[in-house]
Amino acid sequence: MSPSLMVPRPRSVVTAVSTDHIQDLSGPEQRLLKKLYEGLIGGQRASLAESITLVETQHPRKKELAQVLLQRVLAYKREQESRNGGRPQAFRVGLSGPPGAGKSSFIEVVGKMLTGRGHKVSVLAVDPSSCTTGGSLLGDKTRMTELSRDMSAYIRPSPASGTLGGVTRTTNEAIVLCEGAGYDIVLVETVGVGQSEFAVADMVDMFVLLIPPAGGDELQGIKRGIIERADLVVVTKSDGDLVPPARRIQAEYTSALKLLRRQSRSWNPKVVRASSYTNEGIPEVWAKMESYRDTMLSSGELQARRQAQQRVWMWSLIQENVLSHFQLHPAVREALPRLEQRVTKGAISPGLAADLLLKAFASS
Repeated sequence: MSPSLMVPRPRSVVTAVSTDHIQDLSGPEQRLLKKLYEGLIGGQRASLAESITLVETQHPRKKELAQVLLQRVLAYKREQESRNGGRPQAFRVGLSGPPGAGKSSFIEVVGKMLTGRGHKVSVLAVDPSSCTTGGSLLGDKTRMTELSRDMSAYIRPSPASGTLGGVTRTTNEAIVLCEGAGYDIVLVETVGVGQSEFAVADMVDMFVLLIPPAGGDELQGIKRGIIERADLVVVTKSDGDLVPPARRIQAEYTSALKLLRRQSRSWNPKVVRASSYTNEGIPEVWAKMESYRDTMLSSGELQARRQAQQRVWMWSLIQENVLSHFQLHPAVREALPRLEQRVTKGAISPGLAADLLLKAFASS
């Protein structure tokens, strides 16, 4: 066969990315990645913190290093799971609810109970960021004082940095790193009740909605779609004078969930009451979570959900990166101010302006 007819054997994208990045690494970069990887799988908290900082960076070169580290951790995780019969070693739980639902108090009580039972718990708390300065408004470590001192727990407040609804693009990668470091329970807490909850539901095994024992008007802000995504609803602060309203809310939500479309063939969402103050109902909440995990694992739905989530997350990153490339493109940056001005004056429609910008982007 002539050389001109020989077709080069295609390499997979993943292999190409991994090997090319490794070949390009300088000596100090290789040593840094080796130190982080070995420290991470050895369970060192400092290495985990440094690794998450690396995946959160916006620096182009450091982002490449972060992907190399993630590939190594994913390979390690696959090996561990194959030894475990293909079952995921960690359980990922997303927690959300309106402000004042007592999310941090609930997480602290549940976290302390789990570490007491021999689990390693990591909490990724997505903090709202200031649009002006980029700084976080809340400090979850200050609100979980007991858990933050527990050596079997790791709390990482993650600034939302202006991404959709508060879930950072790196939260999913931080989950992988926490699991690589040996944390078998990963709790992801989000702020408020909005779009971020849909993003979190796409990166966890179980989505838990926490609601306070308030009247119907206070709960109008909770979108129906979020209630539909909930695998478990917990009515918090069910103690003292709030027990009767908590029971009423529990009954209302139990009835409401029966009317909504089921997400799973094997699991019906439950509504339970709990109090972080008296600890009443907390062991029962965890028992429901374990029951959900066992049911979903035995039916194969949990593994299928994780596979679908990886695909969703890949496409969300593609959309984010394509938008970033579009905004930074020279032809777009040149035409944008003039077209924006014409749109605001009503000279052209937003649709036409968008078409012109996309043409400028595609043609060069």
